[in-house]
Amino acid sequence: MADARLDLSTRQFCWSQLSSEDQKDLLQRPTQRVSTELTATVNAILAAVRTEGDAAVLRYTRQFDCESLTELRYPAAAIARQLAKLPVATKAAIDTAYGTIRKFHEAQRPQGIKIETAPGIECELRYAPMAAVGLYVPGGTAVLPSTALMLGVPAQLAECPRVVLVSPPDADGELAPALLYAAQCCGITEIYRCGGAQAIAALAYGTESIGKVNKIFGPGNSFVTGAKQAVSQDPSGAAIDMPAGPSELLVIADDQANPAYVAADLLSQAEHGADSQVVLLSDSAALIAAVREQLDTQLQQLSRATTARQALANSALIEVADLDEAVAISQSYAPEHLSVQTAAAEELAERLTHVGSLFIGPYTPESGGDYATGTNHVLPTYGFASTASSLGLLDFYRRYTSQKATRAGLAGLASAIVELAQTEGLDAHARAVTVRLEESS
Repeated sequence: MADARLDLSTRQFCWSQLSSEDQKDLLQRPTQRVSTELTATVNAILAAVRTEGDAAVLRYTRQFDCESLTELRYPAAAIARQLAKLPVATKAAIDTAYGTIRKFHEAQRPQGIKIETAPGIECELRYAPMAAVGLYVPGGTAVLPSTALMLGVPAQLAECPRVVLVSPPDADGELAPALLYAAQCCGITEIYRCGGAQAIAALAYGTESIGKVNKIFGPGNSFVTGAKQAVSQDPSGAAIDMPAGPSELLVIADDQANPAYVAADLLSQAEHGADSQVVLLSDSAALIAAVREQLDTQLQQLSRATTARQALANSALIEVADLDEAVAISQSYAPEHLSVQTAAAEELAERLTHVGSLFIGPYTPESGGDYATGTNHVLPTYGFASTASSLGLLDFYRRYTSQKATRAGLAGLASAIVELAQTEGLDAHARAVTVRLEESS
């Protein structure tokens, strides 16, 4: 039997000994290296679905997931059969996670604002739920009922009129009982069996079976993320939550950290997929060596060891001069998940703002946020955490404004409005004010 030990000797680095170009290359996400080929593939799939509708979605689904699939909509009878298979313990776990996620997101309910900005001028900030939302739940190598909760709970709380869930089926054309139960908890009944860029295209443009949605939510592989970005830039496509692609985790640890905890967290994200990336930053060479040994040991116990090993090939253990340097690297990298396992973790965390979600201290594993602490695990990747936010309840609403003026209120602002309109050379704008005051005087 081949030696299953992981050789990380070539993936261990001292930051100060790298050139600026090498530093940049080291932290490049693996999928960014094949972006040209990926973009061409995604564009071809989007075009096929727009032209052929269901036929294209079914063709790609048969190619990648289930060879015999004939219908995209998942029938209610099939859902009921799958739900009957769900173990009681799994149902209880989903119920627990549903409760914590709902509690955290319910506290995010938006409050409208009504204010008099000037005498006789009343302005309002209003919120309305998105009319139709598409929830993408990844499948393939892992079943993710947790993602159905992360997307379904805020859609439910926002009371979006139409909620559509899509997920790639297994080889028999089925979706997992746990996924379907999570959907049921969130009141989702419109469910389709398709994944990848073809599912994003169906949601964005609509097909004979799948009605077009206004906004698409959910993480996915590089093809899903590429498709989401493409449709969001198309006026006839759909809005998206964020670029949420392959999983990534950065850990900042000092000599006080437990190497077994650090290694376990790194592996928990590495097992997501071969295109995942995990990074350790530490000012302790001894800690890095201990973590490397723990990775070797713990890897032998994983059912997804092959996947984790592939992801670790894109990852790195990096020795930094001090924690200040670690903070600077992290802020530049802008990780999806960031675990802080240092002696003064809370203080250090205050300086770490370019991040999707923070995990502070030794007893806060990243997997807690993936499942049941209550925060949302749909987070920006590819470095977008420096500008994009973690998914929240507000993402399922539209924000808009209103204003109402009395005659006296308009008169009070008339000179400012008219002067600004004339300054900009927009006479009709000025006339829209003066005509009202002239006719009612």
